[in-house]
Amino acid sequence: MAVSIGSTAETQTGPEVLARSRARAALIPDLLVEAQRIANSVTGGWHGRKRRGIGDTFWQFRPYDATEGTARIDWRRSAREDSLYVRDQEWEAAQTVWVWADASPSMLYRSETVEVSKQSRALVLALALIEVLAKSGEKVGWPGVTRAISSRNAAERIAAELVLAKSADGGFPETSQLRNRAHFVMISDFLTPLEETLDRVNRLARDGINGALVQVYDPAEQRFPFTGRTQFRDPETGEQLTYGRAETIRDDYTALFSARSETLARHCKRLGWNFVRHSTGSLASTALVALHMRLTGQGGGFAS
Repeated sequence: MAVSIGSTAETQTGPEVLARSRARAALIPDLLVEAQRIANSVTGGWHGRKRRGIGDTFWQFRPYDATEGTARIDWRRSAREDSLYVRDQEWEAAQTVWVWADASPSMLYRSETVEVSKQSRALVLALALIEVLAKSGEKVGWPGVTRAISSRNAAERIAAELVLAKSADGGFPETSQLRNRAHFVMISDFLTPLEETLDRVNRLARDGINGALVQVYDPAEQRFPFTGRTQFRDPETGEQLTYGRAETIRDDYTALFSARSETLARHCKRLGWNFVRHSTGSLASTALVALHMRLTGQGGGFAS
């Protein structure tokens, strides 16, 4: 049995990169439809960026806090009861959110037990998140492909740009256009050398970027169900490794796989970033909800 799993430094040829880019572009229209369906199915109870802040739109009355100035008290509302109330306005300052889905060869992996590759799921999650954020009034963009735009049809516009993008070599995107206090959501299997990922996150955090890592993995990559003689091929380099009894390395492999995820999660927590793990064997909507909850404050809106 031959299995493509894992990732190292990329050595793909030009024709291979171009073929992969074209195949990815062909997927995007259908994935956009799926992303919009998922976004619409999970956002029925969400209300955009509703949270306390500067704006003209009324949001809510809440009990007065003695630490606040009395100028904020709504005396008309307070006169109805024996308590003091403050009138809150809705925060209306749009945040800038950059979203990126890895296009490395390792993202093409799909085991026999699931219906979608990591690449397809990552693109669906990225486009669904963009759909949700755009409808909430945030500015969204794809680094290296588009600028940050404020438009309710941003997902469609960004998908169109992805189709026209010249390459999908899987390289980490150019991030010089990201500005202080922007948000950056990276969706990948993060199977490149761990030190490279941690270094990138550190540099972004030092530049004042808030972010989230969404680790997408195939169930087989987590459980390692392989037995007997199995040939593993690195999808990045083509290198092969054969085991006569693959099950003998299962414990070591699963321990290393878990340790990588735990390291990423701890590092994100230390920097104030978010970390979400998602199996392609689960519904995409579960990851979208989890990511939205981590990125937003109560009632929606990006937490500062």
